[in-house]
Amino acid sequence: MTPARRGVLHLTGVLALAGGILLGCGQDETASTAPASVENSAENEVAVETTAARDAVSRDDSSNERTLTTVPVFIEQGNPELLSDWAQLSIDGGGLAPAPGVTPYTLQSPLFSDHALKLRTVWFPDGAEPATYDSEDVFSFPVGTVITKTFYYRLATAGSSTDWVSRQPATNDLHTPIDLAQTRLVETRVLAHREGGWVALPYVWNDEQTDAELKRAGDLVQLTLVDESPGGETPFPYVVPNSNQCAGCHATNHTTGLIQPIGPKARHLNTDVDLGDVVMPQLSHWVDVGLVADNGALSDAPEVAAWDDPSASLDARARAYLDINCSHCHNKNGPADTSGLFLESTTEYGPRLGVCKGPVAAGTGTGNRLVGIAPGEPDESIFVFRMTTTDPGAMMPELGRAIVHEDGVALISEWIESLDGSC
Repeated sequence: MTPARRGVLHLTGVLALAGGILLGCGQDETASTAPASVENSAENEVAVETTAARDAVSRDDSSNERTLTTVPVFIEQGNPELLSDWAQLSIDGGGLAPAPGVTPYTLQSPLFSDHALKLRTVWFPDGAEPATYDSEDVFSFPVGTVITKTFYYRLATAGSSTDWVSRQPATNDLHTPIDLAQTRLVETRVLAHREGGWVALPYVWNDEQTDAELKRAGDLVQLTLVDESPGGETPFPYVVPNSNQCAGCHATNHTTGLIQPIGPKARHLNTDVDLGDVVMPQLSHWVDVGLVADNGALSDAPEVAAWDDPSASLDARARAYLDINCSHCHNKNGPADTSGLFLESTTEYGPRLGVCKGPVAAGTGTGNRLVGIAPGEPDESIFVFRMTTTDPGAMMPELGRAIVHEDGVALISEWIESLDGSC
């Protein structure tokens, strides 16, 4: 039975809530971009139909404290102007967390997004059937599902400028709230499964970090990434693509052009998570809270390595990295299907993986290299060139990053160098 899902948001002085956005991702230059499934209603049109009562506000007249009690909701129509309309996140005592009844989740190998950390959540209304398990593709979620992903950074120094951020590793801790005193919240993506399909609504945090506003035209946030090395300051534009660019990643089927979630696949969810009182397999946790039905196949669920896990093989780590960062476009049905380059972790070693494969129509994206992967020669491989360039006409992914992922480049370079043979 699906447990009741309820959320309570406590705020002092102002209504503080998480904000959001959808980032597009790269696709092959030969592929066309399908239109996103986005409502055409005015931005401030908010549906009156919800799955539960909205708010109950009480105020102590002797103080400025206000307590807002809300329930997570599914909004079937319109484009809510504020992230708080969805009531999926909660701020209490200076910490951001999923609203009670909203389930946080993580991925074994997360997609690179300019070193941003991510809080992912999933929720569907009381009475909704669990998602249908699929061993290879995204789970089939019921109508009413709301998925959010909040992108944030730790401040370079607590109390410093909120434009100066640091690089921190992701963890599988799903129980500790995000400390807002040490955090810059940037954006939150909302995917809602309506009767007509999934819709993508991008929200961007306001300067006060008190709520997030719908920004369907996208946005640009100037940040500086700070590390410990001398002169280790990298200014970069954090790009928030517009709603129609969401299909660059989320329309994973080039034929239908329909958007859908990317991460919630068995192989990406198949990892242990820290719930505070217990560490357990995440897929088992999803069964326990009613998010997915156990059809007997979960015990044999596929898995990928964590790309940064030194105990995993080099091949497994590299294949996992390419899978999560590239395969939503580079698959047999994806926006880059005409490239003939398929980068799922299950693709057999050979030309479809890019080994000794020449480009179909990459233009300047080759960097004068002849093949995607030249075994033993990373500097002669198109893969490495496209990961290291920031030229918008050549870089991969085309959207979703503004800086080079040095660790990712090092991993793929080391993997290519380890490959035997020649072209």
